[in-house]
Amino acid sequence: MATTRCVIPFAELGRQDVGRVGGKNASLGEMTAHLAAAGVRVPPGFATTADAYGELLGGHGLRGRIDEQLGRLHEGAALEKVGAAIRSMILAEPLPATLRTEVVSAYERLARDQGRYEPEVAVRSSATAEDLPEASFAGQQETYLNVRGPARLLESVHRCYASLFTDRAIDYRERMGFDHLSVALSVGVQVMVRSDVAGAGVIFTLDPESGFAEVIVVSAAWGLGETVVSGQVDPDEYTVFKPSMKDASLDPVIDVRIGAKRQKAVYAERGMTRTVDTVGLERSRRVLADAEVRLLAGWALTVEEHYGCPMDLEWAKDGLTGDLWIVQARPETVQSRRRASTLRRCRLTAPPGESLVDGIAVGDAIGRGPVAALDSPVDLDRFPAGGVLVTGITDPDWEPIMKRASAIVTDHGGRTSHAAIVSRELGVPAVVGTGRATEVLSHGQDVTVSCAEGGRGRVYEGLLSYQETETDLSDLPATRTRIMLNLADPSAAFRWWRLPADGVGLARLEFIVAHQVKAHPMALLYPERLDHHDRCAIDLLTEGYLDRGQYFVDRLAHGIARIAASRWPSPVVVRTSDFKTNEYARLLGGRPFEPVEANPMIGWRGASRYYSDGYREGFALECQALRRVREEMGLTNVIVMIPFCRTLEEADRVLEVMAQQGLHRGESGLKVYVMAEIPANIILAQDFADRFDGFSIGSNDLTQLTLGVDRDSESLSHVFDESNPAVARSIEILVSHAHAAGRTVGLCGQRPSDDPAFTEFLVEAGIDSISVAPDSFAAVKQHVAAAERKRADADRMDPASPRRPRVDVSSGA
Repeated sequence: MATTRCVIPFAELGRQDVGRVGGKNASLGEMTAHLAAAGVRVPPGFATTADAYGELLGGHGLRGRIDEQLGRLHEGAALEKVGAAIRSMILAEPLPATLRTEVVSAYERLARDQGRYEPEVAVRSSATAEDLPEASFAGQQETYLNVRGPARLLESVHRCYASLFTDRAIDYRERMGFDHLSVALSVGVQVMVRSDVAGAGVIFTLDPESGFAEVIVVSAAWGLGETVVSGQVDPDEYTVFKPSMKDASLDPVIDVRIGAKRQKAVYAERGMTRTVDTVGLERSRRVLADAEVRLLAGWALTVEEHYGCPMDLEWAKDGLTGDLWIVQARPETVQSRRRASTLRRCRLTAPPGESLVDGIAVGDAIGRGPVAALDSPVDLDRFPAGGVLVTGITDPDWEPIMKRASAIVTDHGGRTSHAAIVSRELGVPAVVGTGRATEVLSHGQDVTVSCAEGGRGRVYEGLLSYQETETDLSDLPATRTRIMLNLADPSAAFRWWRLPADGVGLARLEFIVAHQVKAHPMALLYPERLDHHDRCAIDLLTEGYLDRGQYFVDRLAHGIARIAASRWPSPVVVRTSDFKTNEYARLLGGRPFEPVEANPMIGWRGASRYYSDGYREGFALECQALRRVREEMGLTNVIVMIPFCRTLEEADRVLEVMAQQGLHRGESGLKVYVMAEIPANIILAQDFADRFDGFSIGSNDLTQLTLGVDRDSESLSHVFDESNPAVARSIEILVSHAHAAGRTVGLCGQRPSDDPAFTEFLVEAGIDSISVAPDSFAAVKQHVAAAERKRADADRMDPASPRRPRVDVSSGA
């Protein structure tokens, strides 16, 4: 009869061993055995088996005594008293002799293989239930780091066993209806990676917020990884575009965000770990270089392809050797299970006013209720159902309370923190990393928490009204007219990937410059022209950059790339900057570079800036960012669009400046469009068509300049009308001339969203594309389909009626 093993090395385990060693350890074994040849590095180690745990429970009637305590719980005894009693009984029961011997022998063998005396190891719990495949026990049991020597190891193993009956673990199994004694525990023992003198973090093989599957998101902080997982720090975040990883000549890192990283976990002097403050240079410096991000992303993609599903991994960097390692991997269980065909949308129905605090939005919902400001978890009865939980950070002990909350707000943490992960699982909106929520929000104060406004979540005063809708995208009709999106906020771009849009018809650079660059480009190039206050602000903003122009290029390129990646490979039309002079002047450092104009709406804006001495160098930075996105990152679906181009001579000069910066129309598939928003663009449509590949109608400016009406004038609001016959005739003329020249015509504006009759007119005119805000997409798609059906019916009734030919737009907007 074969002897039951208490300990098994990772190298002998695989995913088929979940019942014996739990999902965590089975996954480590799977990667060790099958992915090492692909270059994926996993620190060596071993796991205790479920049988070993069963042997512990069989000693001195321990199983029966645990069952008695659980019976007390069902009779009304307090959870914390029952949990403490069970943990005490487990810790009082000696570990079986066979288990002790095998653990020590495996540890000594590990030491010999490492060539080290008593190496530090990580000791992690891995709950398992062979007959409960849908159970998720992540984060409910204990982990011990920097454990050295056989005695400390055995003590940590013993404590891991006891942690199967933490209050949170008992509560979870009670709520899920699981038999407590059917769940076993395996303990994983793994050689520590010295990330305490380097960094560690988390990897998702999809965007954890939206479920967008074409990116890999790597989070990173200094020190041991527990600060990232727990949410103690706001980590760096690197976004990697999967399609660009296929070409070694491309840079797939499309976004880099530097987190505050104010603390790190390091080794304590007498074992285990402690948390210390980071220094200023660590806070502003990247944890990972691009090459390291690419390596980790490559490993993550390999793991994802091996498992055949999106993955959630943890990584660590050894500061002594510089080596990177994967220390955990598990299937991602939140976004990958959402229905891709359903779009849920929440929106506030009234202007909310100024936010009280803001941070990273988790989810896309809205919650409201009284603030429950807590320093530590309390009895469930003391937490008001529907309250808004406000605290510094959360850990698994908070989960029973988090389940009762209408929303969660924390001072610390990023998108991979405990608060963020659990909030997603629960479907509860959360705003994490606010920095000061516990200082600003008062206990009992009524607030509304909105995660429905993009990448930033906001907390507002009062109980605001909101609307919640759900759209089944599979019901949307197909249309010949391309329906595209207007996007401005890169942080929100991935949220809309489920929409069956035909690309982005208008991506506005102004939002990226105002919210991510945050400074006037000429102020970055000529800081000596600024006053002391603005110069100091520029220095702080660009900390770590010797070349401030490169700061502008990096920030702008990352913003454009996120939007372009969200719709790849469909076309994404990026309009170069179109601030008016008064808007430019409001940017940090902008005042010395902008004239004061009586009417900025028709002043120095758009194309006229790009070749002028006052902004040519700023436009050059825009061109460098666009070129980097297309040529270095591989996002060749980006189409460049020039706004407010008044004359043919101006068009020629702008195209010449672009060519000087390496953006040659027609080379590498580069298309350049022009906004049709000035009557001159209509009158000279054939000539503009010789210079540009397509037109996009800016209906607001076209109406304003055709009718001579200030679009912001309340007194003339009754005159301002995009469907005015003069404007409508201009659109018809443009479409006719553009199509004759083989050019596409689109329209980007609000009117099609508000007026089905105007949408019908555009379809009748033969427009190639209509670009709308994401929340209007479904309605406009249906309006266009109805108009196309009406036109088709008319054609059947009168086949001789004229029909304008359409341009083939399979590779353009």
